[in-house]
Amino acid sequence: MENFGYIRFKDVYLGGSSATVGRKEAEGPLGDWFDLVDTDEYFGMPTFEQGESEMVRRNLAHLFEKAGLKDEDVGVLLGGDLLNQCVGTSFGVKERCIPFLGLYGACSTIAEGLLVGSALVSGGFVPSAVAMASSHFCTAERQYRFPPEYGSQRPPTAQYTVTGAGAFYLTREKASLRVADGVIGRIVDGGITDANNMGAAMAPAAADTILRYFDHSGRRQEEFDAIVTGDLGMEGLKLTQELLRSGGLDISSRHMDGGVLIFDAERQDMHCGGSGCGCLSTVLGGYFMKRLQAKELKRILAVGTGALLSASTPLQKLSIPGVAHGVCLEVV
Repeated sequence: MENFGYIRFKDVYLGGSSATVGRKEAEGPLGDWFDLVDTDEYFGMPTFEQGESEMVRRNLAHLFEKAGLKDEDVGVLLGGDLLNQCVGTSFGVKERCIPFLGLYGACSTIAEGLLVGSALVSGGFVPSAVAMASSHFCTAERQYRFPPEYGSQRPPTAQYTVTGAGAFYLTREKASLRVADGVIGRIVDGGITDANNMGAAMAPAAADTILRYFDHSGRRQEEFDAIVTGDLGMEGLKLTQELLRSGGLDISSRHMDGGVLIFDAERQDMHCGGSGCGCLSTVLGGYFMKRLQAKELKRILAVGTGALLSASTPLQKLSIPGVAHGVCLEVV
C-alpha cells in the first residue's frame, strides 16, 4: 500500500503529438513550437463552444496525418476539457469510429490521459491509444466566471485560460520516445476558497505528487532535464517550490511551469500566467515533445495540475481541492 499510485510502464512509446492554439498563445514566447494556429476565436463556428470542438477535431486530424494513422489503428481515445460533460471533446471526436473514454481531471486532464492510456497499452489491453485535452478562454470564462462580454476586472492572482488542444499517440511500436513511469495524484485540499487564485489551490497537490514520485520511483531530480508543472502560474510555482523545500526537496533549478512559459508576462499582461486543460497539453505536445525529439532534452517529468471546482461550489463557500498527476517522458 505504501507505493500505491506509482506505475512503471512497459513498452509504451510516443508515436507523435500535435498542438493547436489560438491567437494570443501564438503571439507568446512558444508560438513557433505549435503545429496549428487559428486567429479566429470561433474557429469558423457560430459559438465559442462549437469552436472548441472544431479545434479538437482539427488537432486530432493533424495528429493522425502526422503519425499516418487511420481510425482502426487506434484502440481508444481518452480526452476531456473544462466544459460540462466534456462536450468540447465529445463533439469534436464524435465522427471517429474509435472507442472513447471521457476524462475529467480539470487542468490535469492530459496527464491523467497519458497515465490511463499508458496503463492500457502497457497492460496489453489495447495496442495503441490517443490521449488529448483542450480548453478555450471564452468557454471557460462563461462557465466558471463571467462571459467575456461582461468585461469584469480580474485580480492579480488570476490566470488566463489557454485556448488550445494537445494530443499524444501512445503505442507499443518502438519509437524514439517512451513513457517510462508515473504517479497517480491524490486529492489535496489546502483550504483555498478564492476561485481567482488557482495556483494556490493546486500547489499543495503538485508538491505532494512530486514528492511521492521521487520517493517511489527511486530516481533523483538530477536525472531530469526539466520538471514541468501544468498551469500553476507564477503564484502557484513559488508556493509549490516553498512546499517542496519544506519537504526536503529543492527543484527550483529545473522547475518550469506551462502557465508561465506560454505567455510573456510583461508584454501580454496575463496576470499570473496561463491555465486550463489546453495549457500543459499544448506546451508539452508542442515545445517539450519537439525538444525531446531533437534530443535537446533527454528526460522530463510532466505534472498536470488541476483545481477541482464547479461553477456552484465557490457559491457554497466550499474550498477548492487540487489534484496532480505525474508522468515521465524520456528518450529511449
